[in-house]
Amino acid sequence: MSEGLLVVCPHCDSINRVPPSKLNAGGKCGRCKQPLFAGRPLTLSGNGFDQHMFRGDLPVLVDFWAPWCGPCKMMAPVFEQAAAELEPQVRVAKINTETEQALAMRFGIRSIPTIALFKGGREVARTAGAMDLRNLLAWVRKHL
Repeated sequence: MSEGLLVVCPHCDSINRVPPSKLNAGGKCGRCKQPLFAGRPLTLSGNGFDQHMFRGDLPVLVDFWAPWCGPCKMMAPVFEQAAAELEPQVRVAKINTETEQALAMRFGIRSIPTIALFKGGREVARTAGAMDLRNLLAWVRKHL
């Protein structure tokens, strides 16, 4: 079997093996032929979340948010910019706590926005509240 990182497709959730030396080139999914990275956060639900957490090799940065939350709305463009900056080394995702209440409960989300970083299927860091891009990137890089 060839060496490579397992990257979950953001479109069809299939697993793709990408050589580390070619990660920055992006690549396309072997199944659906869509780009593996879009430079923006993906919206995850239960099954997709588990696929990215436990089957992919990339760290996953998650914004737990809700549509009625003012600070979440303020944080949305910052999170978009963070995705453009962090991909392809980090998968950036959003979880709507209104539609994905089971995931919010599973991770004990009590305030929003809550930002969590996962590596190897385990949560390694968490912070609550909105922040600017510089502070968000510094926080992520500190915990990678």
